[in-house]
Amino acid sequence: MPQESTDSAVQIADPVETTYRELEARLRELRPSEDPEPLERAYCFAAAQHLGQSRASGEPYMTHPLLVTRQLLEMNLDMTCLQTGILHDVVEDTSVTVDQVRKIFGEDVAHCVNGVTKLTKLDFASKEVRQAESLRKMLLAMVDDIRVVLVKMADRLHNMRTLGSLSPEKQARISQETVDIYAPIAHRLGMGKIRAELEDLAFQYLEPEAASDLNNKLEGNRASNEAFLAEMRQIIEAGLAAEGIRAHIETRVKRPYSVFLKLRRQKISLDQVYDLLAVRIITDSVKNCYAALGVIHNEWRPIPGRIKDFIAIPRPNLYQSLHTSVMGAGGRHFEVQIRTEEMHRIAEEGIAAHWKYKEGRKANAADDDQRVLWLRQLVEWQRDMRDSGEFMSTLKVDLYPDEVYTFTPQGKVIVLPRGATPIDFAYAIHSQVGNTCTGAKVGGRIVPLKYGLRNGDVVEILTQSGHLPSKDWLAIVRTPRARNKIKHVINTTERVKAIEIGEKYLEREARRLGVALSRITTAQMHAVATEYGCSQIADLHAALGYGKFSPRQVLQKLAPDIVPEEAPQEHEEETPRYSAEDAANQDLVIKVKGADDLLTYLAKCCNPIRGEPIVGYVTRGKGIAIHSANCPNVQNLMYEVERKIEVEWARAVQEMFRVNLLVRTEDRPGMLSQVTTALFNEQTNIRTLETRPGDGPSNEGAVVAMTLEVKDKRQLERAVSAIRRVSGIRDIERVNEI
Repeated sequence: MPQESTDSAVQIADPVETTYRELEARLRELRPSEDPEPLERAYCFAAAQHLGQSRASGEPYMTHPLLVTRQLLEMNLDMTCLQTGILHDVVEDTSVTVDQVRKIFGEDVAHCVNGVTKLTKLDFASKEVRQAESLRKMLLAMVDDIRVVLVKMADRLHNMRTLGSLSPEKQARISQETVDIYAPIAHRLGMGKIRAELEDLAFQYLEPEAASDLNNKLEGNRASNEAFLAEMRQIIEAGLAAEGIRAHIETRVKRPYSVFLKLRRQKISLDQVYDLLAVRIITDSVKNCYAALGVIHNEWRPIPGRIKDFIAIPRPNLYQSLHTSVMGAGGRHFEVQIRTEEMHRIAEEGIAAHWKYKEGRKANAADDDQRVLWLRQLVEWQRDMRDSGEFMSTLKVDLYPDEVYTFTPQGKVIVLPRGATPIDFAYAIHSQVGNTCTGAKVGGRIVPLKYGLRNGDVVEILTQSGHLPSKDWLAIVRTPRARNKIKHVINTTERVKAIEIGEKYLEREARRLGVALSRITTAQMHAVATEYGCSQIADLHAALGYGKFSPRQVLQKLAPDIVPEEAPQEHEEETPRYSAEDAANQDLVIKVKGADDLLTYLAKCCNPIRGEPIVGYVTRGKGIAIHSANCPNVQNLMYEVERKIEVEWARAVQEMFRVNLLVRTEDRPGMLSQVTTALFNEQTNIRTLETRPGDGPSNEGAVVAMTLEVKDKRQLERAVSAIRRVSGIRDIERVNEI
């Protein structure tokens, strides 16, 4: 686009033009031989479409895609990626269609733009469903072309850098989505640098008090930490030089968010974080990596259990490095990471390191890269998942495993999430091996199927032809692959039983009421099935078998002249209903969508409170169990999708909910008084309260176990925030029992 134009219909604002010229200059600097014309063509097109649009900060909207593209350029990605970066919002935020993009810029760019575009223009039941379906779409596009996720990561990174202009509610929502979905995806793709920045930016909005407190502590120790690391660096440089090992050395303090997670997870203090301070040695060969490890251990005593060899056995995201923690001068611990230049590049850039502009090839799933293999597996199981809530929760579990490395008797490495069982191992080998698994041996010794596998275990699976998985397995498996294969087998078996039971229920009720089912046509049955949201008559029978509605309700629609509308005498086959006493007691706390007379009860495993997302599960004989949507047991129950039912909190209810909290604190005078005062100021009643010594490795601090009475989720959040503001609070955990 020319610098000046008197006859152009589109006049670009100066900030936008300046940003583009800086982008183009950077392209010429990095790639002097590449023609910038395709980039300028995309810029002119996008600038015309976004003209007049602004961001929440007030700056012209076009600055966002340009800065996203600048990030992609710094990652040294190809022209298709750069054009996609500039065009990534034109379909979502303007009237431009994917077909128009394809016609002007080609198939590759159109595919990437479509993959990045969220599903905002379609009608979904909720924001959560829209988010889930947009992620499904992105995952499918990623498998065909990994550049989709690279553009999405750059887009999310710039959005996080400019999050300050949005409302607190949006800041929290976007930050939570970032740490739940995008940072873990970056981790699984080996993009360590982007993952780190995403998490640290989100941390500031999700835990502002904790972030501020931790940053102040780290800043207060910055001078002594830097001096210590400088001293260690000099010693290491001298030791490496004496052995003739060529290397350069970097030092760093562990990232705030990573420190926060470790403090919360291990219930320890800052001075107990062994890898708070780290030295990174980057050498020229694998041989020198191991030689450098010898130099380190010769100089300082290694901490047992802290030596990890990710060079011999890389992580699934292809991360390679040697890790060791040692005790340095003055008894201070620090971590040492040792890797080659190539390993360092892969650790920082991940999969992006393989898709440089100069390679000139499409980033497709045919590549043998383990990270793309993970994507293919991810898409495989999520394609069969009909429920959006289940998809989201299972995705979060799969995105961030802490891996264990196990072996088959033939020596093949099977990488599984920590806590995985022999059943997970069996399904990782083959679905048929998993289905017919009857036992397992670890190291030649028979172990229970719930045994938690450990690093280095050699696992042999025992099978028996005709054996089928048990429902109980769902409570112990950790991998989505195993969970979904088990659900598929159980669901198929249970569905056949439910259809048989439903048919019998309908026939028995028809005989009792004098309805001749033989005179009911298939068309009539199909019409009633459709009315109940079932696509087939078999689905209607299955729903009856599950107890989702009563046979009488169906017969009343099939033969309204014979079956009256008034409710019949209750009998054991019908779905339980509210009595007047039940309604008075529960005061319609829960409303079942589409029905107003079904018995419900709050599940004890999660004890949901008003305002939390909830889901209903139809039980046989006990009514509808109401679970929190985040309850771990929901995943174990929802293998039968037909039993899920939509529920919501009723509006006019004054019921109080009891919530159990464990508050881990410093042990100091006045702490308990400050906590109870904070709750009093929030008008939150304390039902019970008990204190005990800390439950960490060294019993430091104290634990306050309390039961609060709250009317909804909002009051609970206010109460928790009030407690967190008390100085010395380390962690707050909601539990089912105390």
